[in-house]
Order: sequence, then C-alpha cells, then structure tokens
Amino acid sequence: MTGERRLRSSAYPGGVPHRPLVVGFDLDMTLIDTVPGFGAVLSVLGAELGVDFPIAQMTARLGPPLDSVLAGHLDQDAIGPAGDRFRELYPAHAIDPVPALPGAHDALAAVRRHGGRVVVVTGKFPRNAELHVSHLGLDVDIVEGWVWGLGKADALVREGAGVYVGDHVHDVEGALAAGVRSVSVLTGGCTREELLAAGTHVVLDDLRQFPAWLDEHVSGSS
Repeated sequence: MTGERRLRSSAYPGGVPHRPLVVGFDLDMTLIDTVPGFGAVLSVLGAELGVDFPIAQMTARLGPPLDSVLAGHLDQDAIGPAGDRFRELYPAHAIDPVPALPGAHDALAAVRRHGGRVVVVTGKFPRNAELHVSHLGLDVDIVEGWVWGLGKADALVREGAGVYVGDHVHDVEGALAAGVRSVSVLTGGCTREELLAAGTHVVLDDLRQFPAWLDEHVSGSS
C-alpha cells in the first residue's frame, strides 16, 4: 500500500464530486476474484473437519460474513472455531491463486489521475485483505476490514469517501447509509436487477468501464 494518508472531507449525496476525491472499493469480487482462494481454504478446512463442503455453492455469492457462509454446513457451536481456523489457513492457501479482476489496476490508476485517494472497505479479516493488496500490488491508501453492510458506512464517512464501488446489494446498502455515490459491478453474484432494486446509482459490467465513468463523474456529467 502507499501508506495511510488520512485526508478528510465530508461525503456528499449527489453527483457533484468534491475535493479531495476519495473513492472506496470493496475487495472480494470487486477488485479481486476470491473464488479460487476461498475454495482452496474450504477444501483444506473440510478435510480437517471431515466435512464435504459444497464449494461451488458456497463460493457462488461471496461477500457475506464467513460465519453466514459456514452456517447450514456446520453445527452452530462449531462455526466460530471453524471460522478462526479458516482465517489461520487463509494466508497459505488463498493468496497466491487469487488474481485481480479485469480493470482493477486501471480503476485505481484512474482515481490517482484525478488526484484522489483509494480506500478499500471490506468484510474480509484485515490482515488477509492486506495480504491480497500487497501480493497484487494494488495501489490503495488504506484497508478498512471486517465491516459489512451498514457497517461500511462508518468507514466511508470516516475516510471522507464520495464514491463506493462494490458488487453486492449490501455494498449498496453501506454506500447509501454513508450518503455517497454507489457504483456497482456485475463481477459478483448479484444481478443488475438486484443491484438497481437495492438503490445503486450506477451499474457497470466490470471495472474496465470505471475509468470512463469516473472521468464523466469528476466533470460533473454523471
């Protein structure tokens, strides 16, 4: 990461950008394709626990907290310890196989071209999120981890974000609660219709469309 430069400004609800520009991004299935890494850890964890996890099903809509992903596959009292073990296994099995999604680096570069800061706000365990950022050379200023849904709003407001980019309806929920522009990409499990129904302002196919959208946004035409 490029460091924790904590410039602050107020969020805004409309389409007129402010200065300094601060753009928040979700991590899993927005900037990175977490599926192969998540599946690899589930495979190892399942072998340890003697559980045959339906990995394809469990990785179809990544983003919700790990406990909710494990629920229904383990007894309630086993979910917490299994989650702890999942996070322990994660660095050895999930960092190398996970790539940046198409357009991720260019999207971050677009923010920089406009003199902006980049904040990753993710539900992922902070240390594991930072490992992905470092491994892939993602040019971000700070990682805010272990926040989900409405909980993302506090981080977005604290960092002075004006835009939040995510792939899940709960990313939209966090953006709207923070009063910032919600931009959604279709690289996660949520459909265009679901994202629009949740109230997102913009839907892009993927991050390859983000630089052009940001150019229009900063010019005040979006």
